[in-house]
Amino acid sequence: MTDSSNMLNLLEDLLAKVKAKGADAADAVHIESQSLAVAQRLSNPEKLERSESADIGLRALVGKRQAIVSSSDIGTDALDELVERVVAMAKSVPEDFYCGIADPDQLATEIVDVESCDPNEPTAETLVDWANRAEESARAIEGITNSEGAEAGWGRATVSVAATNGFAQTYSGSHYSLSASVLAGEGTAMERDYDYTGAVYADDLMTPEEIGTSAGEKAVKRLNPQKAETAEVPVIYDPRVSRGIVMHLTSAINGSSIARETSFLKDKMGEQVFSAGMTIYDDPHRARGLRSKPFDSEGVANKKRKIIEDGVLTTWIMDLRSSRQLGLETTGHASRGTGSPPSPSATNVYLESGSGSPAELMSDIKSGLYITELIGMGINGLTGDYSRGAAGFWIENGELTHPVSEITIAGNLKDMFKNLTAADDLEYRYGIDAPTLRIDGMTLAGK
Repeated sequence: MTDSSNMLNLLEDLLAKVKAKGADAADAVHIESQSLAVAQRLSNPEKLERSESADIGLRALVGKRQAIVSSSDIGTDALDELVERVVAMAKSVPEDFYCGIADPDQLATEIVDVESCDPNEPTAETLVDWANRAEESARAIEGITNSEGAEAGWGRATVSVAATNGFAQTYSGSHYSLSASVLAGEGTAMERDYDYTGAVYADDLMTPEEIGTSAGEKAVKRLNPQKAETAEVPVIYDPRVSRGIVMHLTSAINGSSIARETSFLKDKMGEQVFSAGMTIYDDPHRARGLRSKPFDSEGVANKKRKIIEDGVLTTWIMDLRSSRQLGLETTGHASRGTGSPPSPSATNVYLESGSGSPAELMSDIKSGLYITELIGMGINGLTGDYSRGAAGFWIENGELTHPVSEITIAGNLKDMFKNLTAADDLEYRYGIDAPTLRIDGMTLAGK
């Protein structure tokens, strides 16, 4: 693994060469990563993969023109060629009036420790043990008849960013994951389900036994599903799928979409978008958050902010380019690989818990749908129209009764946001999270 201080020195030398060749400004990013993944099925190994990579991306700006090149070769000759190429390209491409690096007063100066990296690296034997234990626990559930297997993985990446505005910093991030997927029933009446856990630190993972048992129980509960009648009903989103509602919001308020006027929320800044009392946060500094980082990929300072406050939309998610297009200040949400320019992307986003339990949330529902799985991506970002395949359980008189499948739910996200109620069971499991949610007035298309 490359020493981070040596890598920053290399990047700063590279930037000096770019300026000497005629660039007005430049930045560079180096990403070094390692990963290990295993898969087991019926106690037999199906996959054992390890990968290591290191890539460097270089951006040069000549006036209002920019070019980006990348390479996995950091040898002297290769980097010199990279410098020549990026400056020549930047002099010949069309102008982009919104490109450019950060001003010094926009840069992060206090680098927060977000606990983004577990210093320990698991062995392949450890991951195999986790996967085997998860699958065995799932197969031990009565009614489980087959397995799609269990997988365990680990990854770590070190990101170094430097620019001619004086910024030069590095940070590392790690990620562990474990999942199991099994089948219940026989023949054409088989049903499948799964469970998953992911964390920055291994200590924060659910145990293999918890994952396997949960996967098995979920699959058995789905046996003998029925179809539902077409109707307009209240819908409850299990936390496994409720996060999708928050993801649709982050897509709709992405600065690039707003600047292109391709979002159904493009004119809603400062307006009531959710029901009163709803608050949604974006927090890049949450300790051990799956999407935490101490600064954005342009070196800009980032911070925890309310993107929805008491139901009101307060901000777009912006990088430097989109903020300039919109005549606003960047929110520090730039994300970047080595081969492309920065673009805005959310970090740890979560919808704040409500006050009632999931049981209380559906206690007054005479007929409704509890969703545990969504299929397809029938979302129109321009209009907010929403239509997705779904499966889950039927609600009668406030109680879950029988499993249902082969149904479609439909609505419009503008209406769905305003008719949303949250339960009190928020957990941070995916990076974008929400508690159990209730949305009234959804259209269910069944038999």
